[in-house]
Amino acid sequence: MKTADGILYFDNAATTYPKPESVIRAVTYCMRESGGNPGRGSHTMALRAAEEIYACREEAASFFGASEAEQVIFTMNTTHALNLALKSVIRPGDHVLIGSMEHNAVLRPVSALASLGTVSYSVFSARGTDAQILSGIRAKIRSNTRVMITAHVPNIANTALPIDKIGSLCRQRGITLIVDGAQSAGHLPIDVGRMNIDMLCVPGHKGLYGVQGCGMIVCGSEAITHGRTLIEGGSGVHSLEAGMPDELPERYEAGTLPTPAIAGLSAGIRFVKQQGIASLHRRECDLWRRLYTDLSAMPHVRLYDSTPGSVLLFNIDGISPAEVSEKLNQRGICVRSGYHCAPMAHKTLGSIDNGGVRVSFGAFHTERDVCRLRDEIWNIARQ
Repeated sequence: MKTADGILYFDNAATTYPKPESVIRAVTYCMRESGGNPGRGSHTMALRAAEEIYACREEAASFFGASEAEQVIFTMNTTHALNLALKSVIRPGDHVLIGSMEHNAVLRPVSALASLGTVSYSVFSARGTDAQILSGIRAKIRSNTRVMITAHVPNIANTALPIDKIGSLCRQRGITLIVDGAQSAGHLPIDVGRMNIDMLCVPGHKGLYGVQGCGMIVCGSEAITHGRTLIEGGSGVHSLEAGMPDELPERYEAGTLPTPAIAGLSAGIRFVKQQGIASLHRRECDLWRRLYTDLSAMPHVRLYDSTPGSVLLFNIDGISPAEVSEKLNQRGICVRSGYHCAPMAHKTLGSIDNGGVRVSFGAFHTERDVCRLRDEIWNIARQ
C-alpha cells in the first residue's frame, strides 16, 4: 500500500499503516460529537464519551473471549499493560518465568524487579516443538513460581507459543499467566477463557488497526481484581475515598482515558472481524512466502526464520541493517532495522551481532508491493 507520495510502508509490526477508513471516521466523529470526559459528568457530551468507551469494552471482550465488558482495562499501550499486569500481582519472593524471545517490554520490568531483590526469574526456551517447550517450562518451575509473563508471538519471527497448552499447565500449577499479545492480536485467534490466560496485554495500534495512544488488558480470570495499583488518581467513582476503587476496570484506570483512540480501536476490531482473522493471516502468509522464496534465492541474503507469518527478518552480508534500511528508505520503502527492542529474540535467532532488517506485512499490501520490495533488496545486495 503506497502513500500519496509513493512511499511503500512495511513496518506494520511497529504500527499498522494505513488505517482503515472506518477507523479514521470513528476517531474524527468522536472528536466532533463525543468530546466530553467519560465518567466525569452527567451532561450529554460526557455520557456520549462514556458510551464510546463502553462500546469498545464490549467489542474487545467479545473478540478476546472475556465474559464481561468490565474485564477490559484500558492502558496507554502494551508496555503499560504488561507493567500493570505484572506489578499488580507480583509479591516479594516470587519466582517469574519468561520466554527466550521476549521484547524489552517483558524483560525490563522483570529485570528491574529482580535487581531490587524483589523477585527472581528464569528463562525457558521458546523454540522447538510444543512438547519440547512444555518440557522446558516444567523444568524451570519452582515451588515459588507464581507468574509467567511471555510473548504469544515474538516481534521478529512468526513461531507462536502453544499458549493454550501453556495456559492449562499454569492453571494446574497455580501460576498466573500474563500474555504479551502485541504481535498476535488481530493476527491469530485468542480466547482468554479457553486458553486459560489470566491477563492478555495488547496494543490498539498494531494488528487491531486502531491509532496510537491506547492499549488493553483483557482479563480471563480474577487474578488482577484486588491487585496493587500502578497509578492512582481520579477514576470518576468513589471520589470521597482516598484509595482507588476495588471494582474493575476503574481500579486501574486513573485519569482521563483517550476516548478518540478508544473509539478508533472499537472500529479497528470491527474491521478485523469483518475481514476475518483467518483471511488476514492467510494473506500475510502468502505475501511472506513470496518474499521468502525470492530472497532465499539471492546470494548474500541471510534469512532467520522459516515460519510463515506477518514478519520477515533478513540481513545482507557486508552491509549493516541500518544501511540497508536507509538505502530502502531512499528508494521510498519503509522497514525497520536494528534490534527491535528484542535482544533476547535476536540472541535466540542468531542475529545478535548486528540485529536485522524487519519487513512486516499488513492488510493492505499487494503482491506488486512485495515484488517492488524484492527488486530493491536485490539491487542493494548485488551492489
